[in-house]
Amino acid sequence: MVWRMPAGSKTLYLTFDDGPVYGPTEFVLETLRDFKAKATFFCIGDNIIKHPKVFQQIIDEGHGIGNHTYNHLNGSNTSLSVYLQNIQECQFIIEGKRKDGKSGNMYPLFRPPYGRISRDQRQALSDYHIIMWDELRLDFDKNLSSKQLLQSTISATRDGSIIVFHDSLKAEKHLHTVLPRFMAHFASLGYTFRSITV
Repeated sequence: MVWRMPAGSKTLYLTFDDGPVYGPTEFVLETLRDFKAKATFFCIGDNIIKHPKVFQQIIDEGHGIGNHTYNHLNGSNTSLSVYLQNIQECQFIIEGKRKDGKSGNMYPLFRPPYGRISRDQRQALSDYHIIMWDELRLDFDKNLSSKQLLQSTISATRDGSIIVFHDSLKAEKHLHTVLPRFMAHFASLGYTFRSITV
């Protein structure tokens, strides 16, 4: 399980969970273009089916793609067989949509929804790189202000951080305010943003 990338090169690793979704994911892609940045999108298979053009845009713009299960399953209360089948279904969709055959990784990337995954599930996913994070804020929580969210995310981020944002409708309000300001802050300090390659 990867929680953080190596430090030393002033690089941050933005990741986006739960898309692709019309609106939020498109905003993220536009913002990434503005900063000439790359990121990694952990996609839900069902959302890829519902929003294929947005998913294709992620691919076309050269971002990393990871598996986030087909239905956003919680590993803590899902049997091993159902969990693996759900992941395989999502992976089949991802690979079917990727025409270039390139992922930048020897093994596919996977992020467990809610960060919940059992030891048995981890062991069964030995053909995947399991990507976690060292910076996760509740950007989908409407009780938090965007200012609070921005300040707390900046203060917790360091060189090599894997940062989680959500390209979802729940997080859209905070995303529009926080993401460009977060990226502008670190870009002004000389940081670059890359997709995850392990």
